[in-house]
Amino acid sequence: MNPFEYQRVSSTEEAIRHIGAPIGTHGAKFLGGGTNLIDLMKLDVECPSVLVDITRLELTKVEPTANGGLMVGALVRNSNLANDPHVIEKYPLLSQALLSGASPQLRNMATTGGNLLQRTRCYYFTDTAFPACNKRVPGSGCAAIQGFNRIHAILGQTDHGPTSGESCIATNPSDMNVALTALGATIHVQSAHGKRSIPIADFHRLPGSTPQLDTNLKPGELITAVELPVSRFAKNSWYLKVRDRQSYAFALVSVAIGLEMDGNTILSAGMALGGVAHKPWRSLEAEQELAGAPATRQSIEKAADLALEGAKGYEHNVFKIQLAKQSIMRALTLAARGTTAGREA
Repeated sequence: MNPFEYQRVSSTEEAIRHIGAPIGTHGAKFLGGGTNLIDLMKLDVECPSVLVDITRLELTKVEPTANGGLMVGALVRNSNLANDPHVIEKYPLLSQALLSGASPQLRNMATTGGNLLQRTRCYYFTDTAFPACNKRVPGSGCAAIQGFNRIHAILGQTDHGPTSGESCIATNPSDMNVALTALGATIHVQSAHGKRSIPIADFHRLPGSTPQLDTNLKPGELITAVELPVSRFAKNSWYLKVRDRQSYAFALVSVAIGLEMDGNTILSAGMALGGVAHKPWRSLEAEQELAGAPATRQSIEKAADLALEGAKGYEHNVFKIQLAKQSIMRALTLAARGTTAGREA
């Protein structure tokens, strides 16, 4: 681990000053729970010159908003958020996703803001013995494309620009991010230039020609809160996570489904996939196909096909395409039955 300076701050304004001060202009990082950042520092993947400890900031509340939504502070611990009464009652999809992630010990430390910024668990990214990793060393290539790519992306990995091709096939590992995408969350950030809000769909990036960038955060911006819109899916939602073992494993494929139902008719839908792309994958085409349709096998299968349109596998992960389709269909079927119909083990 490289040497670094440590600064503890007690206000958002102080944190922003430190991250923008001359000492922090090269490689400064905010430190919340540290469950991902510290691991990457130990592996010499992340080498910040300064850590700005923000754990004492007043960003730990979960509060209803005036318009009927929910505001979640960036430093709310994953375990607290998953078990918050407002979340359990109105956003069970988010609670389910959080409780499926990592282990109880990690959930007790991990924060909402940190989870949004969680970096990939690609073997070639986290092991510096592999020189070819465009995410770690831009322009060096992607070792996963011709390597062992069982856990890698099947969607959104191709850059359709002037130099079309795959620059990175890593996936976003977060469960929380998938649920937030299906729910249509908004990310609130603050910097020395003021405050702004970013829809979750625009927060994370596809690799394109800049695979080293995971999000559209600007330098010096601090995540302060996540806002959830008015709940539409409390009665009909499901988070399905397919993984190699029951706990402490990242998703091969995950599906977050929220449905607004009138009898057996789907009025509106929110759908996002995890484990399949560089960012949580949302298919507006699939959501539009479901809107106004009956919750039948035919409409559900059509939506699954639309969500996976353009999917491409590699030597070791072609199975993910069919796995994703079956997972979408199962999650949609279970969500249509109702959240209170019972949970799977």
